Amino acid sequence: MTTTPPPPPPPSQAPRSGPPSEGPGHGHGPGPGHAHSHGHTHSHGPAAPVSQHLRKVIAAVLIPFATAVVVGLFVLWPGGTPSHERTGVGFDRQTQSATVAKVQELPCKDLNPSQPQPNGDTSTPEGQTAQSRAEGICKKALIEVTGGDDKGRTFTEIIQPDSPRQLHKGQEVVVAYEPKAPEGLQYSVTDVNRKFPMALLAGIFALAVVVVGRLRGVMALVALTISFLVLTFFILPAILQGSNPLVVAVVGASAIMLVALYLCHGLTARTSVAVLGTLISLLLIGLLGSLFIGWAALTGNTDDNTGLIHGLYPSIDMSGLLLAGVIIGSLGVLDDVTVTQTSAVWELHQANPTMGRRGLYRAGIRIGRDHIASVVNTLVLAYAGAALPLLLLFSIAQSSVGTVANSELVAEEIVRTLIGSIGLVASVPVTTALAALVVSADRTTPGPGVPAANTGTPAPRSSRGGKGRRRKA
Repeated sequence: MTTTPPPPPPPSQAPRSGPPSEGPGHGHGPGPGHAHSHGHTHSHGPAAPVSQHLRKVIAAVLIPFATAVVVGLFVLWPGGTPSHERTGVGFDRQTQSATVAKVQELPCKDLNPSQPQPNGDTSTPEGQTAQSRAEGICKKALIEVTGGDDKGRTFTEIIQPDSPRQLHKGQEVVVAYEPKAPEGLQYSVTDVNRKFPMALLAGIFALAVVVVGRLRGVMALVALTISFLVLTFFILPAILQGSNPLVVAVVGASAIMLVALYLCHGLTARTSVAVLGTLISLLLIGLLGSLFIGWAALTGNTDDNTGLIHGLYPSIDMSGLLLAGVIIGSLGVLDDVTVTQTSAVWELHQANPTMGRRGLYRAGIRIGRDHIASVVNTLVLAYAGAALPLLLLFSIAQSSVGTVANSELVAEEIVRTLIGSIGLVASVPVTTALAALVVSADRTTPGPGVPAANTGTPAPRSSRGGKGRRRKA
């Protein structure tokens, strides 16, 4: 007669007549082979609890670093953007919202009586423009100001047929106001009001992140908001106040990194390793940037906007501002690489806790090589896409590759791209090595989420009466 093996089976199941499954995750008794342990093996946190000693080591590094960031924020906090008298150039103009109340189409020769008559030569861009404005149809738009002290005031705007921006009735626009100009010329249309489509697109983005990411998506949006707040209320005003752009960028980027990583991924040892890997990579980017921006004699003053900044605030170090942009621009991609590499090593350790630090590093670096290829290509294409009009201009001029690359406008983007890419490439082995060192040095007992078969120790054998087959090793 066969006795019932202890512990008794659940009421919903009949006693098994055959040999019970004793593989990982299929047993029904307590301990490592518990049936519900498989549900805890997913990557919702570290694969196993980190030992107290390792937590102390990580805290000994990160707590002083976080303290230094807080002190830096306190010391460098600007207290607001410094005021200045508007120049009326570029973005430094007073603007108001307005609406196109009426549009009339009239011959351009009636609206431009002082326009010189074309000579018939259309072989040049100037000749083509003159011919178009003499024979084409222009638009006479009545613009009504809808905001500010002059709300309800109207003025006329003439739109040439070759103008890239064509207005239509009911369209919302942005107008610039110059109080020192004659009364009839104080207002002019500068741009289209595109706030609603941009807000709608941002709402669709936020909805997609929340639907797919759920709580993690919500935390990512919160971290994104905090990043913009740090950029708006600390980094930009502090640079305008005259603080060193490199120091401000390092402190601000470090604050963004700490908040974003811990908020999105939790206060865990895995996240702390990613923070350390990101920090080391940022320091490398800062050193390389300081060296090569100075060596290449890049001033950071290459267009009208940077020229306006330098004119308004001559004390700002424009080359330092360029380096600050490199550091901040690299931070977002660095977070992605370091978190991915750390998670990969943790999951490898969870799958095989007996794997040593060298095995973990080799397996993790194989994953990282694929990541490097895709991320570097993404970064280079992102910069190339942003500079596409400039590249087209050089192509039209039929300049050689060496001439184009040597110009400061392009050399600045090349240096920015290469320094950021070097930091990204370096972050993979650095973060992988740190993660492998931490998880392999851990000596804690694997938690219930780690199957007993992966620990190198056999699972407890159930006491059974009667005949039973020996458990396979």
